[in-house]
Amino acid sequence: MFVDSLLGIIGFGIGIPIGLLLGFFIFIYFQPRDVYKDHVTKSVDEFDSTSIIDLVLQLPLWITSPDYERVDWVNRIIHDMWPYLDKAVRGIIKSSAEATFAEYIGQYCIKSICFERLTLGNIPPKIHGLKAQESKENELVLDLALRWAGNSDIALVIKLFSLQFQVELVDFQISSATRVVLKPFVPTFPCFSGIAVSLMEKPKIDFGLRIMGGDVMSIPVFYQFVQEIVARQVAKLYLWPQTYDIDILEDSIGAKKKPVGILHVKVVRARKLLNMDFLTTSDPYVKLSLTGERLSSKRTSVKMNNLNPEWNEDFKMTVKDPVSQILQLHLFDWEKVGAHDYLGMQVVPLNMLTPYEKKALTLDLVNSMDSNDRHNKKPRGQITVETTFVPFLEDSKQFSGSSDSTGNGSSQNESHNHDNISLCGSGLLLVTVVEAKDVEGKYQNNPYAAILFGGDRRKTQSIKKTRNPYWNEEFEFVLDEAPVKEVIHVEVMSKRRRFGFMIKETLGHVDINLGDVVCNGRINEKYNLVNSRDGIIHLDIRWKVI
Repeated sequence: MFVDSLLGIIGFGIGIPIGLLLGFFIFIYFQPRDVYKDHVTKSVDEFDSTSIIDLVLQLPLWITSPDYERVDWVNRIIHDMWPYLDKAVRGIIKSSAEATFAEYIGQYCIKSICFERLTLGNIPPKIHGLKAQESKENELVLDLALRWAGNSDIALVIKLFSLQFQVELVDFQISSATRVVLKPFVPTFPCFSGIAVSLMEKPKIDFGLRIMGGDVMSIPVFYQFVQEIVARQVAKLYLWPQTYDIDILEDSIGAKKKPVGILHVKVVRARKLLNMDFLTTSDPYVKLSLTGERLSSKRTSVKMNNLNPEWNEDFKMTVKDPVSQILQLHLFDWEKVGAHDYLGMQVVPLNMLTPYEKKALTLDLVNSMDSNDRHNKKPRGQITVETTFVPFLEDSKQFSGSSDSTGNGSSQNESHNHDNISLCGSGLLLVTVVEAKDVEGKYQNNPYAAILFGGDRRKTQSIKKTRNPYWNEEFEFVLDEAPVKEVIHVEVMSKRRRFGFMIKETLGHVDINLGDVVCNGRINEKYNLVNSRDGIIHLDIRWKVI
C-alpha cells in the first residue's frame, strides 16, 4: 500500500512538468490559423439593396453630400481639447439647468433638485461633415453634421417631501444637423464676440434612464415614448431660428450685446383654443419670451374654463438685437395637479416691426415651428397681440460744437433738451453687480448680493467659501418714469445650512441715490459697505432712456 502511494506521488510530480512542457510546444507550433485572415473587400455590386441602405446611413456626410467637407483636423483638435471642453460644457449645462430647476422647486412637492454627478466622459463628439453658408450679415455660418456616442455619467438627486430619488442618465447618444453662427465680427481676437447654436432639424437622441438604480428604459413602450418626447422638447427649444447664445468677449471691450430698446406687447385675446380637459374646458394662459435671453419668461393671468379668453394685458421686454431676436408666444392649459397641457405657439420676428409703430397681429397657433411637424395640420385656434418696439435714445451721443458762441449755444441747447428727456421719460435701469472684496462673516462665508428696488427683490448666485466673490450679474428694471428721487438698496449676505435650517447673515449694505445715475447716464463705482469693517462692493448702474 505504501509503495502504491509513493509511486502515485512520483508519477504526479513527473507528469505535471511533462504536461506543461508538451502544452507549451503545442501552443508555439500549432497556433490557430483563422487569426490572421486577410480582410475581405467586396464590390458594391455584391451587396443586396437592404445592406446598401444600412451602409449608406452610416457613411459620413462628406461622402454622400459633395457640399460638405471632411474635417478630420477639427476632430483631432476636439479630441485633444476634450478634457477642457468637457469642463466648459459642464459649466454651461450646470448654470442653465439650475435656472430651470429653480422654476420647479416648490411645485409638485419638489423641495430640491441638484446634480450628484456630471461628467461627459472621455469620448468626444465627431463632426462628420462641415459646410460654410454664405451670409450677407456680419457673421460666419457653419452647418455641422454632429454625432456623439459618449460615455457620459449624469446623476440628479430629486427631493420629494422627505424622500430622495436618484435619476441617472447614461449611454447618451445624439445625431443632429447643427448650425453654428459666429457673430458679430469685431477687431479683437478671436474676431467674433459670440456663438449662436441652433438645430436645423429634430435631433435623433438615445439614452438610458435609471431611477433608483432601476432601468426604466427597458420597458419597450416607455422607451420609445420618452425618446420621442425628449427629442421634441429639445427641438422646440433650439430649432432654428431659436438659438442658444454663448458670449465670448467681455463687456469691457464692447462685444457683449446691450439693450437697445423696449418691446411693448399687449396680449389681447385668443379664439377657438383646444379643449384639453375632460369634464370642463381649458384654463389658458400665455408665456412670453425673447430668444437669446436667459431671463424667466413673462406670463399672463389664467382664464378659467374659457376657450375664447380675453386678457388685454401689457408687458415690457428688453430688446438687445431687434434684427435677430424673436418674440415667442406659448399657450398652456393650467392644471392644479401635474404638468400643464400644451395648447400651441407662435412667433413674431422683431425685424418685421417698425420702431414706434404699433402693429396688431392675429396669428394661427401651431404645434411647433418645424414645417415637417404633422401636428401642425390640426387647428389650434388663434391669438391676437399688439406689439410696439421703442428704441432707446443714444446715451453715448456727444454734444460738441465749434469754438464760436453759436456752436456752443447750439450744443448747450441740445444737451439741455437731452437732460429734460432723461429726467422725465421712461426707460431701463441696468444694475450690474460685479464683485465684492473683503466681506467677512462670523461663520462660514457663502456670500451673495441682494438688490431691493421698488418692492422688487433680485439676488445673485451664492459663491461658496470666499471673502472676495465675483458675480458680474446684470439685472434689469423697466420703469415708466426716471428714478430721480429713488434709492436702490444693495446688501451682501451669507447663508449656510446647519442642523437642517438655513441661517442667513448680513455682511454689509449700501444705499445709492439714483438721481446721479439718471443725470449722468451711468455710474461705475466701488462703494464701502455699511456695517462691514473692510467690505467693498463694485456696482455698474446705467439708465437708458426710451
